[in-house]
Amino acid sequence: MEEQVVLTGGRVVDPSEGVDEIRDIGICNGQIVPPETLPNAKHVNMAGKVIVPGFIDVHVHLREPGQTHKEDIATGTAAAAAGGFTTVVSMPNTVPAMDTAERVVEFMELVAQKAKVRVLPAGAITIGRQGDVATNVKELVQAGCPVLSDDGSTPQKNGLMRSIMLAAAEAGVPVVDHCEDVSLSKPGVLHDGKIAKQLGLPGQPRSAEEVIVARDLILAKETGCHIHLQHLSSAGSVEMIRQAKRDGVNVTAEATPHHLFLTDEACVKFGTNAKMAPPLREENDRQALIEALTDGTIDMIATDHAPHTAEEKAQGWLKAPFGIVGIETVVPLCLTHLYHAGILDLNRLIALFTTGPAKLLASFCAKIGQPLGSLAMGSTGGVTVLDLEAEHTIDVRLFKSKSRNCPYDGMMCKGKVVGIY
Repeated sequence: MEEQVVLTGGRVVDPSEGVDEIRDIGICNGQIVPPETLPNAKHVNMAGKVIVPGFIDVHVHLREPGQTHKEDIATGTAAAAAGGFTTVVSMPNTVPAMDTAERVVEFMELVAQKAKVRVLPAGAITIGRQGDVATNVKELVQAGCPVLSDDGSTPQKNGLMRSIMLAAAEAGVPVVDHCEDVSLSKPGVLHDGKIAKQLGLPGQPRSAEEVIVARDLILAKETGCHIHLQHLSSAGSVEMIRQAKRDGVNVTAEATPHHLFLTDEACVKFGTNAKMAPPLREENDRQALIEALTDGTIDMIATDHAPHTAEEKAQGWLKAPFGIVGIETVVPLCLTHLYHAGILDLNRLIALFTTGPAKLLASFCAKIGQPLGSLAMGSTGGVTVLDLEAEHTIDVRLFKSKSRNCPYDGMMCKGKVVGIY
């Protein structure tokens, strides 16, 4: 039986189509169709709401297999749906890592059984994510990986990274990189600045990120590979990417809500719930990231949703894992601190969750013959519905995620996700 719905009277904002107007949206079996072709559809009144293309998060840790005490496919995708996302890219730092076609196929079988939203698997670029031996790029792509990454780490051997990027360029898939030179970052647990000194903890300098950003941009220019740089934290990284784009390098980049809205000062208030990789840095870095959102240097916002248990986060600064959950809070935070604060207009903000991430997945979209991040006729990317004016308080007890490692609990926000289709 066909599932048909018409969303009526809502403000439709679709950057991919240049649309911002009141109009009806027809959906039939998950596909955008002309509403007039659905005479028997259920009609849902969306007056006062904003209808946008299904949001995409290109940086999510679902933790299955191997770490399901933190999160699993069912809870992670339920959290994604609650956060307004209809598509997520799952990172390969599972146990075992997504480093063979067989493991990717097994993972996608679990996805078919459990997932509440579309899940696209990132394949690892080295065996076991150990940074020593390259994976079989062609086999991973054939198994369904739209991107390749060792997220959580990066090969420290430049020659190996170059060979991986050459193989990825030949296969037509992006390499997604976590930029960290461990000879500079270890044993640091937060930004190497006054807060680290105040807390008596080892710091990570900006150079730990910037050295790898520079390397990746040089190699991308040489190999023709599409390089995507994750969770930027440094003003210096932003400026290098800005120049690389001027020079025609095939690079995209993302920022996370925690790097956009917090600095290392949060480490004093929130403790290990502000322990990130890369670390929260200083106000000039935060402002540089926001400027990069406005001028297009940064293409998308991604959450780096990283679930950990309360027990793991309670181990103290030196032992607690890096990362926080973010997929259920990012949209209210961005509506509050970017849109309502007058920093970004609504079209640009929506683009950072739709057409921006779709750039990273362009080759995948071409392969399936379907656009993501768009409400174009025939699209199967889903629909997200927003209420721009709803005032509410973030409450971690209401999360769909298994984990609660979040510094935003109790924060007032204006604007929220109503739901997804």
